[in-house]
Amino acid sequence: MTLHDVARHAGVSSMTVSRVINDYAFISEAARAKVLKSIEELGYRPNAVARATRTGVAQVGVLYSNPNSSNLSAFLMGAFRKAGEIGCQLLIEPTAAHPTPARAVAKLIEAGVGAVVLPPPLCDDAKILKLLAAAGVAPVSFATARPSPDVTSVAIDDFEGAAMMTRHLIALGHVDIALVRGDPSHSTSTRREEGFRATMAQAGLAVPDAYVVEGAFTYRSGLTAASQLLGLRRRPSAIFASNDDMAAAVSAVAHGMGIAVPTELSIAGFDDTPVASTIWPQLTTIHQPIADMAATAVELAAGLARRDADDDQPRRHVLAELTLVVRQSTAPAAS
Repeated sequence: MTLHDVARHAGVSSMTVSRVINDYAFISEAARAKVLKSIEELGYRPNAVARATRTGVAQVGVLYSNPNSSNLSAFLMGAFRKAGEIGCQLLIEPTAAHPTPARAVAKLIEAGVGAVVLPPPLCDDAKILKLLAAAGVAPVSFATARPSPDVTSVAIDDFEGAAMMTRHLIALGHVDIALVRGDPSHSTSTRREEGFRATMAQAGLAVPDAYVVEGAFTYRSGLTAASQLLGLRRRPSAIFASNDDMAAAVSAVAHGMGIAVPTELSIAGFDDTPVASTIWPQLTTIHQPIADMAATAVELAAGLARRDADDDQPRRHVLAELTLVVRQSTAPAAS
């Protein structure tokens, strides 16, 4: 379906259709109504790639799934910064505003975006990727732990990040180390657990089943997990939570139980979000450069939006650098 098909259906010129689509002034209401009616009846969607090529302005959709995440602010600020620098238009869509994530993606497709930045767990959802491919819209996977070879991605090495933190706790003399998992639907959660378990095994340290508890990357889930772990007869001397929100919750529960952090309990997180440096004691964590990663994702998405999504150019996979940030929430194990 092309702009010219709409023009023929509406009985107007192609220039008139173009002016209506781009919201130009000086179009009669009768002509505008005819064009809009034809667009609706024909199911016409403006070609985002052609429009980006013609105008130099790419339209990029950005989805987010957890409005309460400590990462969200940095993610959006990085995306906005890069969009301003390169002159692309962002359409931000929360998946929570729709009955299903697929509906949120469909809304961006209907809006005419040329590419979409997909955060976890959408970046790992085969149905979402298939939906975008069918519409000719390029995906950019953000923070996936298992990037697909044919999908452009921006990520970190979650396995190594978790291994780095586990090695830090072991070096402090901790033997009884527990893990709070993340959301099981996120590939990052699986890889962080794999990194933790592999490092513990390499050090010859056992991980009792009771020392690995479910979380969901939310503060509330961290409260539940902390209550489980700190209620054990033999409680761990260190708890590694798969993100900072859950680590902050573990710290709150420990304080409420009169457990001194870090002299009686070391706590570690992951991501280095603002909460890590605003609670007391400040969290030892793994710094993930979310804002820079979001900026890179938008830049890659804008580039894809300006060319045919079916071209045979190789997809790019950008791996951001991680850093261990040692603060006051971890200390040597008590003898």
